[in-house]
Amino acid sequence: MPAVSQTPASTTTLRHDWSRAEVRALFDLPFPELLHRAASVHREHFDPAEVQVSTLLSVKTGGCPEDCSYCPQAQRYHTGVEAQKLMGTEAVLEKARQAKAAGASRFCMGAAWRSPADRDIPKVAAMIAGVKALGLETCATLGMLSGDQAKSLREAGLDYYNHNLDTAPEFYNEIIHTREFQDRLDTLEHVRDVGMKTCSGGIVGMGETREQRAGLLQTLANLPAHPDSVPINRLVKVEGTPLADDADLAELDPFEFVRTIAVARLLMPRSMVRLSAGRQEMSDELQALCFLGGANSIFYGEKLLTTGNPDTERDLALFARLGLRPMQVVDTAHTQGGSTVHADIIESNHPEPGCGERRVANGTDADRAARVA
Repeated sequence: MPAVSQTPASTTTLRHDWSRAEVRALFDLPFPELLHRAASVHREHFDPAEVQVSTLLSVKTGGCPEDCSYCPQAQRYHTGVEAQKLMGTEAVLEKARQAKAAGASRFCMGAAWRSPADRDIPKVAAMIAGVKALGLETCATLGMLSGDQAKSLREAGLDYYNHNLDTAPEFYNEIIHTREFQDRLDTLEHVRDVGMKTCSGGIVGMGETREQRAGLLQTLANLPAHPDSVPINRLVKVEGTPLADDADLAELDPFEFVRTIAVARLLMPRSMVRLSAGRQEMSDELQALCFLGGANSIFYGEKLLTTGNPDTERDLALFARLGLRPMQVVDTAHTQGGSTVHADIIESNHPEPGCGERRVANGTDADRAARVA
């Protein structure tokens, strides 16, 4: 009997009880079999020719007190990212108007905070309310939230909140020491408890093993509710960060990255699987394999918080070559499946694993954030 028949069959039933062995078995499938399963599940829930396009606005860049080893926005690293103050509400709303005029349905705001101070919540709430009044979906990534802060943001009209897990629980302390893995789970719980949707994923290529990549996806899939969006970031080494200075850290094999996308699709069949940081350095062929493996969301535009992104013309050309099209808006206020062009990104930012990642608008410092929206 063929070996592939001995592996766990994928299912479109939403599960929250995946074992590590089951997830590892999916990773271990022959590559053609894994992509076939992922593509089959993908088309049961989505049009495989549609891709959600998103952009992210950094409303507060740099100066983060944490020590995430991949992040250019950490104030302790010398990466050329200067700390900036929180943008004013009107400046944010002008960006939102531009995004809406360009066809956006959702506007995401990111801030390089460990967690927002209570005094900043009314300022962000005013931005959210203003964006909401424009008829756009709202999304934010601001770091850790308390239950009361999550409630205030929800009352202001926030629809989605991004907070990445980054990596597997057992590898987390190799990358971050200034907050615990449980802190991330607690923030997601606070967000769910007030009725907001979640966006949560991680970064691969930080020196973790396949077992640990399986652990990241297992943890995401076993949350009480699957994240509505799952950003998968490919590490971009940003000069000045510890991971960039690690000469022994090899680049993740491209096929292993595609496997990660495909397994995410199998475990979370109804989530948007977002191809996030690292895309500037991906070939068209690699991106095409990711779309085949179940990715159906990308960040669109030149900047992604603190790193570069493929330009619009390249993306449109790739879509044309592959016969893909941006998801169309069905309900600009409440539909997950709408076109999601988040606003034009600002100049620099700290990839607080938020809607996929963040970037520093420094041209080709591509994907410095490596962590996201």
